Amino acid sequence: MTVTSLNLTTNKHLLATEYSLPLYPLIDTHTHFDAPIFDNDRQSQAQQAYEYGVRHLVLVGYLYRHFERLYDVQQALEQMPQFTRADDSDQLNSYPKVHIALGLHPFYIEQHTETHLETMAQRLNQHRPLAIGEIGLDTYTDTMKQPEMVAKQQRFFKAQLDMAVTHQLPVLLHIRKAHAEALALLKAHYYDAHKLGGIAHSFSGGKQEAIAFVKLGFKLGVTGQVTNPNAKKLRRAIQAAVASYGIGCLVIETDCPDMMPIKCQTPNSNQLALGQSVDNEWGDAPIHNRNVPANLPWVLMSLSEMLSVEPDDLARQLWQNSCDALHTTWAYPK
Repeated sequence: MTVTSLNLTTNKHLLATEYSLPLYPLIDTHTHFDAPIFDNDRQSQAQQAYEYGVRHLVLVGYLYRHFERLYDVQQALEQMPQFTRADDSDQLNSYPKVHIALGLHPFYIEQHTETHLETMAQRLNQHRPLAIGEIGLDTYTDTMKQPEMVAKQQRFFKAQLDMAVTHQLPVLLHIRKAHAEALALLKAHYYDAHKLGGIAHSFSGGKQEAIAFVKLGFKLGVTGQVTNPNAKKLRRAIQAAVASYGIGCLVIETDCPDMMPIKCQTPNSNQLALGQSVDNEWGDAPIHNRNVPANLPWVLMSLSEMLSVEPDDLARQLWQNSCDALHTTWAYPK
């Protein structure tokens, strides 16, 4: 999505002067940090994310042909050098821990084949990912609303839910302009988010849909969209879910290189890159027009203000929520 990130110096200045608060340990539950737009500076961006508190990030799959790229990026970041803090004898990674989710994105349904489903199922037997995703339903465009498109999306959605059940893995949902249909399918399926976890990634529905997804056991994925005061529908939906279920129903994500927090945007950052081109998902977006994992604290601070919850309390709860949603036991850093 054609969005913009401030440079390192400016972003540090904003975080330090506007909030005058320490940074908190965070989990970026949804990224496309493997995208080629990060190829020239991925190492420095990963280090910057760590400096801003991001300790784990999830690389999320969307096209079968890019699955191997996820593992290549994970391996490259895991092989980066380590550092030792002068005041701490423990050796710490200077980069977030990288995890992988595999999924066939509904927006690209025309590109997916039955062979992709079969090979994905085989891959799961060989290399267990953190989650299945991103999967779901998307009727954003007129083309995607066509009956044959919807039917194929539903078939692939169900097949990947089956894989999640077989391997006892959480799912990362992509639902756009199809919340009622997705809820109906999930209610009819034997995938149980209360037991397996799961996230309604970049949630975009209304109040009733938000409550319905949480009732099914999903956490709501909150992106930089929440930093926009004009995103009233989204903010009301989050507030309604929290009013019903508490802050335990939320997780945060950057969805980078998309969903730029508003204070990091420029006047030309109002387009979404995802879906502009099926062959080059982020088109020719210039390097300054992209969200980065280091922007995740903006989401935390906006939620803290909107929900009137202290940021340290919220950060700790969001960490636990993320672990619950992803079925992990990552210890909260001290």
